[in-house]
Amino acid sequence: MEITHKEESGILLIALKGRLDGSTVQSAERSINEILGRGSDRLLFDFSELEYLSSGGLRVILSAAKEIKRRAGRIVLCAMQNYVKEIFEVSGFTAIIPIKDTVESGIAELQ
Repeated sequence: MEITHKEESGILLIALKGRLDGSTVQSAERSINEILGRGSDRLLFDFSELEYLSSGGLRVILSAAKEIKRRAGRIVLCAMQNYVKEIFEVSGFTAIIPIKDTVESGIAELQ
């Protein structure tokens, strides 16, 4: 699991690459919490290179979403592969977190 991030126009972009599963979820959660600790209230997750997402991975994303909402901020998930998108749809996350097809449309949603 590789996590990269950057800030662009006040939006924190976090990109996940690889598998977010039982073997990577703890380190991913630490990394994401550290990144969120910098205080941004607009967050975009780029899942274009996320190959797999477990239930533990869903919990990490939900935790980040709760933190952003606690700050009265906004979050968008984007650029999901079909398998990952199905997991979010089946779990009901699409009702609470917006999902966009591309990074560009995700950024537009947050501006």
